[in-house]
Amino acid sequence: PPPAGASPGSGALNPFDRRLKRKQKNWAALQAEPAKCDYLREEVRGWGRWRGHLECRGLLWAQGRTFPLALDVGSGRGYIAQHLTKETVEKLIQVDIAENALKNAVESEIPTVRVVADEEFLPFKEDTFDLVVSSLSLHWVNDLPKAFREIHQVLKADGVFIGAMFGGDTLFELRCSLQLAELEREGGFAPHVSPFTAVADLGHLLSRAGFNTLTVDTDEIQVNYPGLFEVMEDLQGKYILCMGESNCSWNRKPLLHRETMLAAAAIYQEMYGNSDGSVPATFQIYYMIGWKYHESQAKPAQRGSATVSFGDLAKIEGLLKRGKK
Repeated sequence: PPPAGASPGSGALNPFDRRLKRKQKNWAALQAEPAKCDYLREEVRGWGRWRGHLECRGLLWAQGRTFPLALDVGSGRGYIAQHLTKETVEKLIQVDIAENALKNAVESEIPTVRVVADEEFLPFKEDTFDLVVSSLSLHWVNDLPKAFREIHQVLKADGVFIGAMFGGDTLFELRCSLQLAELEREGGFAPHVSPFTAVADLGHLLSRAGFNTLTVDTDEIQVNYPGLFEVMEDLQGKYILCMGESNCSWNRKPLLHRETMLAAAAIYQEMYGNSDGSVPATFQIYYMIGWKYHESQAKPAQRGSATVSFGDLAKIEGLLKRGKK
């Protein structure tokens, strides 16, 4: 619930209605054949895709580590667990705000314990987990810096946090088209797509939470549709609702006028349409790695200890040519 002094209607301190988000995710978990609605989560949460982004930068999997105890924050129906093995994680704790999602979680070969809890208030002691993972959940928390601090706190020294969350350019085509149409037809606009964190802020937030050896990477997943109405139907009627991804901002607008929708469809097609007549919907994903400090970790060299100047870099080509001769 909002802290004392916060106005739920204004969302000044809490942009999201967490009670509504819990209801949305609980409803989504009870839908028939939910796996058909999870194509986007499967695309992101597939461990192979994470490894493709992080392996080239993170030094994690090259070390061949095994994590005795791991935590999945905002686990939903357990998509990450499907891509883990006993050789990687010996025991997994799954945490989600929606009890129905945990009750309908997909089984995995790893011994698993499921706990209903809020991502902002993790009910675990300090220095508990060797690994914390989170995928497509943290963009709904009201206090992202606090959530990062909570994750850092429950990690053991030399533990690692690996996360993925929606980025600021997610559904920018839809957002821009709706805003322009509402400005034209109604003289103002309200948010229809939830706010997202900018990639420039993410590294800073992780660093302030205490993480070091940070890696932040971005990716885009683009899905093509016949037009705006198909985008809205797919997002609202099937996939986003079934994934529990409906907008839960306090200042969301419940309805769109028909004239505004028609204008938005024309704007969408004109500004972003493909040559074959379809329109794209873009989902930006941030992938991140952060380690909790341990004295055994590699440390940067002391300032002034370098033996080569950056000014000598311009001479490298000449030195290589001389060496070949």
